[in-house]
Amino acid sequence: MSEENIESNNANKAAGAVDQEESFADLLEKNRVSAGRLHPGQKVKAKVVSVSGDLVYIDLGGKSEGAIDLNEFKSESEDPAVREGDEIEAFFVTVQDGVMKLTTLINGYSAVTLNAIRDAFKAGVPVNGEVKREVKGGFEVSVGGVRCFCPFSQIDMKGGREGGIYLGRTFPFKVLEYEKEGKNIVVSRRVLLEQEKQARIDNLKKDLSVGMDITCTVSSVQNFGAFVDLGGVDGLIPVSELSWERVGKPSDLLATGQEVTARIISLDWENSRLTLSLKAMLPDPWLNIAEKYPEDGKVTGTIVRLAPFGVFVNLEPGVDGLVHISNLGAGRRINHPKEVVETGQSVEAYVLAVDEKNRRISLSLQPKPKPETIVLPSIGETVDGVVEKVMPFGIFIRMNNGLSGLIPNADSGTPAGSDRKQMFPSGMEIQAIVTEIDSSNQKIRLSRKAVMDKKSREEFEEYKESASGGAESSSGFGSLGEILKAKMEEKKRSGQDS
Repeated sequence: MSEENIESNNANKAAGAVDQEESFADLLEKNRVSAGRLHPGQKVKAKVVSVSGDLVYIDLGGKSEGAIDLNEFKSESEDPAVREGDEIEAFFVTVQDGVMKLTTLINGYSAVTLNAIRDAFKAGVPVNGEVKREVKGGFEVSVGGVRCFCPFSQIDMKGGREGGIYLGRTFPFKVLEYEKEGKNIVVSRRVLLEQEKQARIDNLKKDLSVGMDITCTVSSVQNFGAFVDLGGVDGLIPVSELSWERVGKPSDLLATGQEVTARIISLDWENSRLTLSLKAMLPDPWLNIAEKYPEDGKVTGTIVRLAPFGVFVNLEPGVDGLVHISNLGAGRRINHPKEVVETGQSVEAYVLAVDEKNRRISLSLQPKPKPETIVLPSIGETVDGVVEKVMPFGIFIRMNNGLSGLIPNADSGTPAGSDRKQMFPSGMEIQAIVTEIDSSNQKIRLSRKAVMDKKSREEFEEYKESASGGAESSSGFGSLGEILKAKMEEKKRSGQDS
């Protein structure tokens, strides 16, 4: 063979080698990409393609395969419970020596090798374990025959100290610690329960909203209310939200396991506080309360509580009225309501006031006294009274009808500069004429001068009548001066006669 042919042949071989290397590199890359789609703990569903040696191979799609230890499908006395073509669920753990390793530990098969537990620890995949017995500080858990330890605080959400309810039962556990080549393995059930709860919370956050009505189950009844299960998450119905009526014991209304429909009134996810209400599902008894209990109306109720300031009277479920202590004694002073009434006593009361906005009803055991009707005098009417006090601007008098009136200085009938306090001492009887009335403020203006003027006119008219039979002027009457002069002389004669 010529040197030229040899070089050509070598070149072809080299090219073929390069093609082979590129093809193998492509395959590795494809496998790497396929493996990159899975992350530790990811769940897959695949078919068994073969059972070879100690491994079960499954199809991961494309040209990718995964391997599971055959021992996971064996029991102590039986052949492997897996065959080619079976469809199984498994969890990706890791890549070892170029092989994608998976496990079925969560599906009820127990690990029988420390390697499987170690792999589950690294991948964060749960393992199934049987609670064997209670030991100091926790429980011994068997995971495929390997002894593990679960602390009391990790067996349940609340830290289970009642070992009897866990013994002999199989649960999923998460491997928290794997030390000393498997001689110290710590597992936790609580971590998985908390993860499940958080998943439920995340779903409920999407579905629940304030104002929504939801059917739930009573999980616990306490003095302060009742806890209800909303599908794996607890909510609280406070005692104040159980009923419009006053509730003594929540256990009188609800029992554990009872199914109820309640309304969501608050969602505080940050502090894990979900508050619900049963009374929100019922009609509000305070709606239109003023129409049901009009002022001055008579009602019947039962005294439900005594307080130093008064007593509360239940009128209907959810509606209490207050009788203030000042309205209990029928006019006499009392120090405490217990002096006149007692809890449970049925009473008749009268409505004094209704405050629908603040949900308050004021009651009295006696009817509200009717206000006295005040009759104001009319303008021009003459009234009698006594002096109350004298002020720089006028004289206040108390009239016989109980009202007060003012005689301004200008209407007092006294000269300017007079000492009116001396002229009109308190209690002095006085007569005046009404000149002005302010009905809205019940202010009355009076005039003493008008009384004096009126009296003078009456005397003059009286004299004219008595003098009509005597001498008359050309007009039939004497002049005013003559009349006054005659009147004065008459008075003078009468004085001399006396």
